[in-house]
Amino acid sequence: MAAELYPAKNAPRASDTATTLQQYQRHNNSNNNASVQCCNWQGLYPTIRERNAVMFNNELMADVHFVVGPPGATQRVPGHKYVLAVGSSVFHAMFYGELAEDNDEIRIPDVEPPSFLAMLKYIYCDEIDLCADTVLATLYAAKKYIVPHLARACVTFLETSLSARNACVLLSQSCLFEEPELTQRCWEVIDAQAELALRSEGFCDIDALTLESILLRETLNAKEAVVFEAALAWAEAECQRRELRPTVENKRLALGKAIYLIRVPAMSLDDFANGVAQTGVLTLAETNDVFLWHTAARKPELPFASRPRKGLAPQRCHRFQSCAYRSNQWRYRGRCDSIQFAVDKRVFVAGFGLYGSSCGSAEYQAKIELKRQGAALGVAVIKYFSDGSSNTFPVFFDYPVQVEPDTFYTASVVLDGNELSYFGQEGMTEVQCGKVTFQFQCSSDSTNGTGVQGGQIPELIFYA
Repeated sequence: MAAELYPAKNAPRASDTATTLQQYQRHNNSNNNASVQCCNWQGLYPTIRERNAVMFNNELMADVHFVVGPPGATQRVPGHKYVLAVGSSVFHAMFYGELAEDNDEIRIPDVEPPSFLAMLKYIYCDEIDLCADTVLATLYAAKKYIVPHLARACVTFLETSLSARNACVLLSQSCLFEEPELTQRCWEVIDAQAELALRSEGFCDIDALTLESILLRETLNAKEAVVFEAALAWAEAECQRRELRPTVENKRLALGKAIYLIRVPAMSLDDFANGVAQTGVLTLAETNDVFLWHTAARKPELPFASRPRKGLAPQRCHRFQSCAYRSNQWRYRGRCDSIQFAVDKRVFVAGFGLYGSSCGSAEYQAKIELKRQGAALGVAVIKYFSDGSSNTFPVFFDYPVQVEPDTFYTASVVLDGNELSYFGQEGMTEVQCGKVTFQFQCSSDSTNGTGVQGGQIPELIFYA
């Protein structure tokens, strides 16, 4: 993300300042004229912001230097005390406070050089330049030196780029940085897309406290067998961090008491017998007791929680006010029914509710798809049974699909089955569903007659 605060016309970019001063230096070296030596570069820039920008990462008039980065990977960065003190209360205390030290060189081993430069660029130039690889480290620098507007921009960037792939890592960091809104957003993603989040590479990088908080979570939408597999993968990574061989014993050691947060008895007997019991992570006594818990009339006491997780309750957005059927009105011949929709808050679309046969019970095969700007985000081919009623019948994607606000998405279905079907009527362009507002519009992909006013895809099933 590259964003600019208070943009000024023709404001110099950081890349321009070095070029400008190099030109002056070359000119000065080739001409000893005093007027050239005192070249009025300041006159080229009409605002103080632009003149300060020239000083960014520049040795000219620098009165302090920072040695940034861990030993062996440091970078020496020039600075100007006055500019830095105006941009940060920490720098002000460092240079002008009662306990100020008159050091010409300051070592900062706990901040990465690119992130430190990103912070200075904001202080000098009023420019925010963030990227996914360094935004967490930049947030750390902004928090350390109390640069609140830059910190807020980092959090906004993280919220915008939040996905199941990075939610667990960001959860760990958001707690460290005391960012409750970001923490809540992370939990929303982890709950709704739990299996994707647990299977992500980033899950193995979280700390032990974050692991425990996730394993404790009542609202995870995941099979307990997937939770166990993820915990085992984390334990193997933890063994590597501790420089231990990833044996069964060491994995159990790495998990510690967290293993009892996995709701092993809540798994199906098949999942337990063919999964957990085969890993050897549980003791023989624990394995035997879980088998007895599943099969014996007198169940043993277990150290594991036995109640299944509640997960999230799916919500349904119904876009029609009535439905009907007519002998020759709605047929399926491999053609596409499609509708576009947008939401005002991030949601996770789990699937669709579809109509079925109006001529008695029937089985359908449905290919459902969710796209954004032509790119498929979720596709599934599913069979479902229609009992001949006017009810809707749910069909689900393998994983819920994250849907961002204020962007139109295309929901499509191609049905194969009994041609005569119920269909929706009196469609609404806007539907309020809890705290989420859905807007609907016709889709050019629809070749079977579905639109805003009538047709198929009467419901969107989602988590919010």
